[in-house]
Amino acid sequence: MPLTIGTNSGALWASAAITSHQRGAETAMARLASGKRINSAADDPAGVAIASRLNSEIRGTSQAIRNALDGQALIDTAEGGHKEVENILQRMREIAVQAANDTNSSQDRANLKEEMKALSTEIDRIAAATSWAGKNLMNEGSSQFSFQVGTSTNAESAITISIGSMSATALSLDHTSITVTSSENSQFAISAIDQAITSVNSQRSMLGATSNRLNYAVNNLTNVSTNLVAALGRIQDADYAAEITALAKHQILQKAAIAMLAQANASKSYVLTLLRSLN
Repeated sequence: MPLTIGTNSGALWASAAITSHQRGAETAMARLASGKRINSAADDPAGVAIASRLNSEIRGTSQAIRNALDGQALIDTAEGGHKEVENILQRMREIAVQAANDTNSSQDRANLKEEMKALSTEIDRIAAATSWAGKNLMNEGSSQFSFQVGTSTNAESAITISIGSMSATALSLDHTSITVTSSENSQFAISAIDQAITSVNSQRSMLGATSNRLNYAVNNLTNVSTNLVAALGRIQDADYAAEITALAKHQILQKAAIAMLAQANASKSYVLTLLRSLN
């Protein structure tokens, strides 16, 4: 091998190795400091895209869980109103049964009629006052609600529910429609109230079933979210054992490369020895 000084190949190789190991050590330290395997797109170009997609799904799923829980709260609010209406109807039926008995005087029936009227008015008040986010839940007409319990736009990502009116008019229990001023009227009132109780209980059953459905949806979404988080962690989380090992390797090799660079530079000093021999 010729002895030259214009090009020091050993020093060039050693210098390149120092730069490479320095870069490797810095990457390992960045991962150890952040806890992330991917700190920039250059670390894993494909992994960045996958991690972004998984992160979108995780955040969307978390929001869907909150949506389902909010939906349960809305249903619980509506069901609470239905429960009080049903309690009132039970009392109205009791009054009608009492008024149907001919042992009552005209004044007795008049007093029972006043209570019946007050209870009918209270049903209307509950129906008008029971609301969620400014939207009435039990008033005239039918209120439809859609709960977004998924992360996509397809029909399977939403649960829809319709809540019918529970006002006295909707239940055919307006104080002008039923009365207890006679035994016959009271018998008619009993039948009307029985139908109203059936309607209220039917809707309460539907509300309870939907609440249970939302509960199952939350359980499923929680399971999905857990697995998505685990998948994201496998992609972007740093393996501390592997990164500490890599850091130690790069630091040792960097020191070795520095030592070899010094040796490569020193090897050219033999040229000076030859030059001195000319004297």
